[in-house]
Amino acid sequence: MNPSGDRQPDRSGFVQIDRFLEYLKVEKGLSKATVEAYATDLGRYAAALKAEGRAGFSEEDTVIVLKHLVELRNQGVSARSRCRHLVSIRGLYRFLTREKRLSTDPTQTIDFPKTGLRLPDVLSVDEVNRLLQVPDMKTPTGMRNAAMLELMYAAGLRVSELVNIKVFEVHTEAGFVRVTGKGSAERIVPIGEPATEKILLYRDLVRPRLLKGKESSYLFLARAAKPMTRQGFWKIFQQCVASAQITKQVSPHSLRHSFASHLIEGGADLRSVQVMLGHIDISTTQIYTHIARDQLKRIHETYHPRG
Repeated sequence: MNPSGDRQPDRSGFVQIDRFLEYLKVEKGLSKATVEAYATDLGRYAAALKAEGRAGFSEEDTVIVLKHLVELRNQGVSARSRCRHLVSIRGLYRFLTREKRLSTDPTQTIDFPKTGLRLPDVLSVDEVNRLLQVPDMKTPTGMRNAAMLELMYAAGLRVSELVNIKVFEVHTEAGFVRVTGKGSAERIVPIGEPATEKILLYRDLVRPRLLKGKESSYLFLARAAKPMTRQGFWKIFQQCVASAQITKQVSPHSLRHSFASHLIEGGADLRSVQVMLGHIDISTTQIYTHIARDQLKRIHETYHPRG
């Protein structure tokens, strides 16, 4: 900071892009292709900043981001691709904000271009069942993995929420879990009997063995009694997907999408799903109604006499 106390723009050049890409690769566990897509988008944005005479990032970059999106549109870039660019840029600024490089995110007030942007592939109920049956319940790690997958699908959790669940936050007798989501917002989500049973088996039989006499408040543990990481869960998930012979391009977040889609397809009201997902704005939840409408359309075409 300068002597007046005002925060100055991040003058460390564009090296922060490399640090953000490393974060996506190591911490978020994103695939090489996805990280390369981020790199391409951010490379174009860095060129736009340089054209404006900028040598780093600032809280005042909102106008530049908007100009960049307009320029992409003028170049014939589709709305869907512009959405992806904004996702990349917004991800970078949020990273810089969390790292205390910037005090605020200049992209937080920018809306996404109107588009028919689709969710990642949603698993069918059959595919979810196959996935949940993969872990070997005869082994300690299999029991742990089964509990993680069951809880993630039962409560529609994000990966970060799953790996940060504490033991005291899972209330098996009452059948709910207390989740700390984005912005430290708390929500309570019910969990069904299958998830409860798997969690109890893991908690009572396996977790003490993983602790090896140490103490930890985290429910899901890896080696040496350390908390499970997002990257660690990513690897477990991909192995289970392969074993379940699921050919869709899915990620751990697909279980959260499936949770919401299956609830709505089953008749759950949008407000309830919004609360369970922890969405502040219901418009974020409404995207799942598109999936439900697609399902209804297929049912109508299949079973209606004039479908």
